[in-house]
Amino acid sequence: MNHLVVTGGSGGLGQEIIHAFSAPQWEISAPSHAELDVTDPAAIRRFFTSRPVDLLVCAAGATRDGLLLDTVESTWDEVIAINYRGAADCAQAVLHRMIERGTGHIIFISSYSALHPPMGQAAYAAAKASLLGLTQSLARHAGSQGIRVNVILPGFLETGMTRAVSLKRKSEVLASHSLGRINTPAAVAGFIRFLHDSMPHTSGQTFQLDSRTP
Repeated sequence: MNHLVVTGGSGGLGQEIIHAFSAPQWEISAPSHAELDVTDPAAIRRFFTSRPVDLLVCAAGATRDGLLLDTVESTWDEVIAINYRGAADCAQAVLHRMIERGTGHIIFISSYSALHPPMGQAAYAAAKASLLGLTQSLARHAGSQGIRVNVILPGFLETGMTRAVSLKRKSEVLASHSLGRINTPAAVAGFIRFLHDSMPHTSGQTFQLDSRTP
């Protein structure tokens, strides 16, 4: 039996990941916020204690857009806690047992904004960019122990997280895609399944999955 944990599993992407891995050989855990608050290190430790994890997908995320001059310290703390520190704490919580078993895979969900942030996403872009460096560091650290670490930039997705984005902004995003269409949660989830199952020699990589050009 393989064990998958998806943080942010109640979101649109999280639900598609669950669907992509729905098979008898997979036991899937997609905790709600009430079950796992990724901003609480103690809650993370409790959740992962004695829980086997073969694949961890850190998909929990939140935006709190605003110009840098208007972003207060509490907003910075919240965005970093959800998008970066929570992912790092979850990875830390599973890493020891993965190393003991000599196998495991951690996938972080970052954002196109990590590389090409729009105006007004200083905190979110900084948090998501931090996942790129974390991936490189962990891949080097744990690779000799058989642990893979990769990061995915799904691109703009039609999910609950982007529901508040204006039609004008959505049109701008669509116009920047060379194929004239945006990615889907189902396609991203399918890639995650392919990456885990069919690319066993791949680690430390950043995968940008849409067709957007800067």
